Amino acid sequence: MLNHFPILTLMLIAPLLFGVVILCLPASATKTPRWLALAGSGLLFILSVLVFLLFNRSASGVQFVQSILWLPALGISFKVGVDGVSVLLLLLTGIVALAGVVVSWKIDDRPREFFTYLLFLAVSVAGVFMSLDAFQLFFFLEIAVFPKYLMIVMWGWKEKKEYGGMKLTLYLFFGSMLALAGILALVNEAGLNSFDLISLQEVQFSVTFQRIWFPFIFIGFAVLGGLFPFYNWAPDGHVAAPTAVSMLLAGVEMKVGTFAALRLGIMLLPDGAKFWAPLIIILAVINIVYGAFLALVQTDFKYIIGFSSVSHMGFVILGFASLNNEGLLGAGMQMFSHGVMTALFFAIVGMVYDRTHTRDLSKLGGLAGKLPLATIGFIIAGLVSMGMPGFSGFVSEFPIFMGIWQKAPAAAIVSVLGVVITAAYILRTVTKVFFGNLNPESAVAVTALPWRDKFIIVGLSLVLIIMGVLPSLFSGSVSQGVNNILSLLGAG
Repeated sequence: MLNHFPILTLMLIAPLLFGVVILCLPASATKTPRWLALAGSGLLFILSVLVFLLFNRSASGVQFVQSILWLPALGISFKVGVDGVSVLLLLLTGIVALAGVVVSWKIDDRPREFFTYLLFLAVSVAGVFMSLDAFQLFFFLEIAVFPKYLMIVMWGWKEKKEYGGMKLTLYLFFGSMLALAGILALVNEAGLNSFDLISLQEVQFSVTFQRIWFPFIFIGFAVLGGLFPFYNWAPDGHVAAPTAVSMLLAGVEMKVGTFAALRLGIMLLPDGAKFWAPLIIILAVINIVYGAFLALVQTDFKYIIGFSSVSHMGFVILGFASLNNEGLLGAGMQMFSHGVMTALFFAIVGMVYDRTHTRDLSKLGGLAGKLPLATIGFIIAGLVSMGMPGFSGFVSEFPIFMGIWQKAPAAAIVSVLGVVITAAYILRTVTKVFFGNLNPESAVAVTALPWRDKFIIVGLSLVLIIMGVLPSLFSGSVSQGVNNILSLLGAG
């Protein structure tokens, strides 16, 4: 019955309405905006869990489909639906959006605008994951740029907010320009007068056309995923952004880019994907190793996590480039695992900065005694980042290695170096921040974590552990989506 209920549309409308209501509140309202934002993000989370639980993993194709003709003359529709990959990313959106609101609870500088933009950002991300219309997907992706930019320049780190916000915006617009050219070429070549992704999947584009236009779509969208050499926006954007925005940027927004590259690039132009796969593999390996090395040499706590995100997104792209079951399965799992892990990382970085007023590793140390739960949470996220068995990082990265070994063994071997470097910078960071001697200057005003922060740490940590111990709870849905991709690639 719920398969016919517009539950996905409700996921978009409900948080949006909460955001509008918040914006209409009087300027004197300071507490009401955060409670309304909590209600809006909480509803998004509940609906995302419900869709995930009701998703039929044994059925093929997309589910919970709703379609309304929007602009008939241009062939544009409002069409939403989910497959096994996107349903997991919707769950990720619900988790990170709720965590972002809770982490931002003490925001007292223009809270109306802050929480409104935060909800708008969550809605735009969810819109990308559920879109079954190419124009609609691009529309939601572009809308997300504005709340991101505004939140960075208005509430971001004063030393980097304008630079980081503008750099992020320009890079993303550059990628969007390439992707839009590819989308228009697709629609024109198909001759259907429709942006419907399901219809476009059935079109047999010529091999020449696919080879020419695949890089425009894949690389254009992958810029948002931090693909080398277009990764520079990510660390600066993460560092400049307030904590909640960093969580959404690294945790969810980077997946928007890779998901769009998968949905419109690989799934619509499979022959182009096969042709360009060697180049994508090379770029992904550079992402993994170079990103990890840059994280190793950083002295800013937040920059370490920013470059770590670049490195780990390389694994997602590497899994895509394998074009086989194991690699694609691992990539889908990695998008979710990395999203939750990075949200936890940035949340803890924000908690430390709020209490010590520094992110300089040389000025931190000995915080384990002051913030024991934050220490445990960071170590758990670190173990995930290192791909340790028993945690989500292992069950997502190991299939990627298996998949790429079948495609390019040399790439798999080199990528292992990224894991080694990851272990080095995680251990270095844990030692510098949480152990050693307590810095009296930065630790004078270190207060205990409130229950809200503890809730976020415990909740996100549990998700990472559950996925590591019971991977089948998540892999079943991803496999459904992967089977559809393989059928389009001619392997199913």
